Amino acid sequence: MTAPAATRDGAPVQHWAAPFASRPVDATVTVPGSKSLTNRYLVLAALADGPSRLRAPLHSRDSALMVDALRQLGATITEVPGDGAFGPDLEVVPLPAAAAPSATRIDCGLAGTVMRFVPPLAALRSGTSVFDGDPHARKRPMGTIIEALKALGVDVSAEDGSAPSSLPFLVQGTGAVRGGHLVIDASASSQFVSALLLVGARFDEGLHLEHVGKPVPSLDHINMTVAVLRGAGVSVDDSVPNHWVVAPGPIRAFDQRIEQDLSNAGPFLAAALATRGTVRIPNWPTETQQVGDLWRNILASMGATVTLEDGLLTVTGGPEIKGGDFADTSELAPTVAALCALATGPSRLTGIAHLRGHETDRLAALVAEINRLGGDAEETDDGLLIRPARLHAGVVHSYADHRMATAGAILGLAVEGVQVEDIATTAKTMPDFPELWAGMLAQQASEAGPEGRGSGAEN
Repeated sequence: MTAPAATRDGAPVQHWAAPFASRPVDATVTVPGSKSLTNRYLVLAALADGPSRLRAPLHSRDSALMVDALRQLGATITEVPGDGAFGPDLEVVPLPAAAAPSATRIDCGLAGTVMRFVPPLAALRSGTSVFDGDPHARKRPMGTIIEALKALGVDVSAEDGSAPSSLPFLVQGTGAVRGGHLVIDASASSQFVSALLLVGARFDEGLHLEHVGKPVPSLDHINMTVAVLRGAGVSVDDSVPNHWVVAPGPIRAFDQRIEQDLSNAGPFLAAALATRGTVRIPNWPTETQQVGDLWRNILASMGATVTLEDGLLTVTGGPEIKGGDFADTSELAPTVAALCALATGPSRLTGIAHLRGHETDRLAALVAEINRLGGDAEETDDGLLIRPARLHAGVVHSYADHRMATAGAILGLAVEGVQVEDIATTAKTMPDFPELWAGMLAQQASEAGPEGRGSGAEN
């Protein structure tokens, strides 16, 4: 896979020298709010029966794109002082009952939640909404949402009037969607299911969504959507596999504190393994629908000591990083793959074929960048094989993908001389990542360096 030359405002981006850890990390880190939860709650707030408040939400490019999109459709979203460490709270006044029929243009950027969650909502607005995004956004799978809206009687077309299969496209809303039984193939992304469930209660007949085809990936994200809906008083029946029934009715206004992003906590926790150190994350939820809670099991299986006591998650790296079989790691896969490239044994990642349709083709990108540093990785039909190899200095390309950039940062902890192209792409979900990363390393308490880093790293 050839990495594209990264540019920002027409100028080449600078390479970021990934800090090399000369000693074990010993740090306590708090990360910003969950992007997945923030954007789900924003959509629900725009459809709720009264004003809502999001406390400690994520402030990032993806959440800003969602806020702008909902404002374009007529919602009023105001920043108000809060007690969060990463920015203000958000107060949301929902879409008016009769939105103005003027055309709106919605920039989806590279945010899957915006390009997939907002079109069904726009169908409930009277008027035309034009959706477009970053160049790579036009390559992301969108056909399922487009065809689903058409099956619901919504007029969706390309700007030239032809039938679209991806961005850009137009949604001609009439102010109402009948709903009812809808059959889709969501095997390319769980976001197709979540997008329709989030608005189903506002359809005249509610929604009976049925999936047919290969298994839906990232079921944890659908479970998160169902939990968020139920918390807002929406009746959702998911008792039959591949069927979700949303009853028509109001979405209750809410006052909700957003959990910190457990997926984004992953690179910091991985630092404990990469440096044989310790990282603590406070306020880890006891019960959560976030896929990032899988870190507790994944990192333990890789040789770390993992404890959760009184909301404090503590991860201490072992004497080596163990390889293994890792199934259905979803958005955690780039961080898992970076650790596997530093492991002393082979690893297999399975059940992640859908990552080819994310911000970039993550499977091809991970293979290219691990191998660029001297690693031994290859693609399989549904994942990756990564074998131990001695890594060396080099440039890790990000492909405008925040999780590729953070994977490069992890490798840089254990391999001196790694640079990451376009670290600013982490602003998609974590705007202050370079500062948080430097702050973590600045907390190192031990002066003693590790006695070796295993066969996957350069001493």
